[in-house]
Amino acid sequence: MEVQVPDKQKRLRRLRCSVQNYDWGRLGSESTVARLFSMNSGAEVQLDKPYAELWMGTHESGPSFLIGEGKSRTLKSWISENPNVLGDEVVEKWGSDLPFLFKVLSVAKALSIQAHPDKELARTLHKLQPHVYKDDNHKPEMALAITEFQALCGFVSLEELKIVLKDVPEIVEVVGSADANQVLDVSEEDGKEKVKSVLQSIFTQLMSANKEMVSKIITKLKIRLQMESQMRQLTDKEQLVLRLEKQYPGDVGVISAFFFNYVKLNPDNVVRAGLTPKHRDVQTLCSMLTYKQGFPEILQGVPLNPYTRRYLPPFDEFEVDCCSLPKGASAMFPAVEGPSIFVVTVGEGTAHVGHVKSRCEQQAVLSYGSRHTSASALQYVLLCL
Repeated sequence: MEVQVPDKQKRLRRLRCSVQNYDWGRLGSESTVARLFSMNSGAEVQLDKPYAELWMGTHESGPSFLIGEGKSRTLKSWISENPNVLGDEVVEKWGSDLPFLFKVLSVAKALSIQAHPDKELARTLHKLQPHVYKDDNHKPEMALAITEFQALCGFVSLEELKIVLKDVPEIVEVVGSADANQVLDVSEEDGKEKVKSVLQSIFTQLMSANKEMVSKIITKLKIRLQMESQMRQLTDKEQLVLRLEKQYPGDVGVISAFFFNYVKLNPDNVVRAGLTPKHRDVQTLCSMLTYKQGFPEILQGVPLNPYTRRYLPPFDEFEVDCCSLPKGASAMFPAVEGPSIFVVTVGEGTAHVGHVKSRCEQQAVLSYGSRHTSASALQYVLLCL
């Protein structure tokens, strides 16, 4: 998983990256994040410690450092002193900093229910509660699966939610018949704002419910599903709920899973975008959601060459290239007018970087050499503007 870079190509800088040991991460050697972090930093993997996220970027909570510039030389400070490396357009729009944070995740347990605010709300929340909302960015996200991955993303359709309320009586016990009947009685013909208002009301009622009552209802739900599993095949969502209950007994996120789309991603599929012990701001979460319903968009990517696909989100902060090279092959990545970060997840190879047009545009050629390795392909992911 190593890429060798000729010494004279100074604009391609090696980074020593940070790791986050969140509770939901995979333990020790089972974690891809742990493997990448150990290869990157030389640190020994602790077998009983969760390794959840590898961070590549300038975020103060997990900064990257320039190798060869001293242990304390952060990427952020280097960019601040050399803003020309970002290109004029990036500096003009986002200032002297990277407009993205690149992560690799190794997930053992479900992550928290979360949503990112838009730009205006992000600035407001950061100003009011900087100790909780630690930056003022709106944080658009994309998730690229490098193994099979499962996620809950976006609200189910109105028709599916009506079926849920009929099939899962435990939800009605929590939210009450009044909110449940509002959902059952509303239709798309009533208009988007009416549907949004009804959905917001029932979801807020669920998320704000008394913890003791929620715990009892979830126990009741678990017992019912376990009994029914002896007589019928449980749905994928029902099986997921039972798995979530094992991970977070009594948590409202278990029952709220019925409100969300259950998405299964295969490698190289991309999805746009309270189950963990984090700060919970239920009212802010419920008030800021768009309550857009329907299955999320799954991006297949646009082929750049036989080995590379590009994933283009509907925002300007970044795009993602994913390359899988067979042995002896090479691929060229066209120049981009801005910064890029890449990570090699499997295999060994060589990268060559050349300048095009200006100091801020570079093109890269990545090749998978013939050096001995057990990997059948070099897997490479590029995050860039």
